[in-house]
Amino acid sequence: MVFNLVHPFPKPLKYFMDIAMVFMVFMHALQTIFLKATLPKGEKLSKMMQVRIFFFGVFEMLVMQKKIKAALDEAKKKQ
Repeated sequence: MVFNLVHPFPKPLKYFMDIAMVFMVFMHALQTIFLKATLPKGEKLSKMMQVRIFFFGVFEMLVMQKKIKAALDEAKKKQ
């Protein structure tokens, strides 16, 4: 999609790619904002994690979910 800014595609596809890129940036920013808003008090996301969520969206959040689930399972085993 960024390639379309440097070397635009033919007319009808160019406009679709521009709209798709704006929509993608908006949705990924919204995901990052919602995730930050739902974190418990005192817990913060690092800037690097915010950037990764912004660029990779739901895929990065799935990886994060698996890590949290594994940590919770490990904590349950210790009890």
